[in-house]
Amino acid sequence: MAQITSFIRWAGGKSWLVPYVKELIEGLDYNNYFEPFMGGASIFFSMEHPHQSYLSDINPELVNTFCAIKDDPQAVISFIKGYRSDEESYYKIRRSNPKNYFEIAARFLYLNANSFNGIYRVNRQGQYNVPYGKKEKNVNCDRLIEISEKLQNVDIQCQDFYKIRDLINKRDLVFLDPPYTVSKNNNHFFIQYNQHLFSLDDQYRLADLIEYIISQNAWFILTNAHNSAILEIFQSTGRVIEKERKSLIGGKNAFRGNVQEYIFTNIPERN
Repeated sequence: MAQITSFIRWAGGKSWLVPYVKELIEGLDYNNYFEPFMGGASIFFSMEHPHQSYLSDINPELVNTFCAIKDDPQAVISFIKGYRSDEESYYKIRRSNPKNYFEIAARFLYLNANSFNGIYRVNRQGQYNVPYGKKEKNVNCDRLIEISEKLQNVDIQCQDFYKIRDLINKRDLVFLDPPYTVSKNNNHFFIQYNQHLFSLDDQYRLADLIEYIISQNAWFILTNAHNSAILEIFQSTGRVIEKERKSLIGGKNAFRGNVQEYIFTNIPERN
């Protein structure tokens, strides 16, 4: 199958990193593939994996959408085709609370395509509350068919990232992309803001998982914020690589210049 990319817009998505990851793993003879912060799963979709793949996330609507597309993309598409892409329809669909498995996935895809910047955000009651994006966009239904084919035989779970630990064996490959904001010079700001995304305690749990991956003689690739606290936690795990990218998603006052991110990996550097 030809390379495909993710089918959703996702804050912190790694489509920009695809060329570098391909270069990083070129010639790597790995077994099973794990992506426990799947988000849009751009890295997974960009590669052909030789053995079993495991995708997971803690967002139930996201996981439901992946599973529904895997099981019956035409059922999802049939609901999507009943939606209109205009502001009035957007807020009507946003207020809706479907019970059908495939309709829930269709609603998620529609809102993702038509919301402001594709942001996923819910209120305290768990209700999606992102405003209309002012641009009419249609879900690419042909892409969903390709995505479904790619997801066959993939294990998809809604769970905490640490639960993959017991499945990891020698020569497996784990791509880790925890949620984080773009880095700021103020270290206190970074820690305070990210407490609501992925806490410092979570980062230490992640470091513990990476230690286990290394002990199993498996490989990992970790992307994370370019921040002194992050460097201190993960610099002993392997190579430290700095990458620069454009900040593409954010609110009205968001920083949209170039930002740096860290990549940590135990994949050896080729000569």
